[in-house]
Amino acid sequence: MQTEAMPTAGLFEGRVHWLGVRIYYEDTDFSGVVYHANYLRYCERARSDFFRLAGIHHAELAARPDALAFAASELRVRFLRPARIDDALSIRTTFEDLRGARMTARQTVLRGDQTLAELEITVALIGADGRPRRPPADLVARLRPYLAPEPTA
Repeated sequence: MQTEAMPTAGLFEGRVHWLGVRIYYEDTDFSGVVYHANYLRYCERARSDFFRLAGIHHAELAARPDALAFAASELRVRFLRPARIDDALSIRTTFEDLRGARMTARQTVLRGDQTLAELEITVALIGADGRPRRPPADLVARLRPYLAPEPTA
């Protein structure tokens, strides 16, 4: 009988996606502090789960006749405080816009109400040839509820 919660893809609150992450020994350096590159891994998981909950699955994208994938094209990270072994973190993800083949996400790594890191990443939808592709209408329809509202003039 199952006595613990099953793995989760997080949850949406409006257009904000939240993913919980626990820090394990394997995530840390010799001093018990999270190795800096692991923040990128946690945020990658959060973006993948954002898409999964929005109904966009990486395996399905790759299996389409016009095979598609997401690729990072630009990344900025600001480290503010260290995470440590046994910390329970929350990754907050929002996608701000969709312009052509590119989308910009803002991600915050939190421990309670403390911000540990802030990321801004641009991902591009690419075809099997590695070239940028505009998302097909079905993908846009699934993403639209989670994107920032278009500015009004």
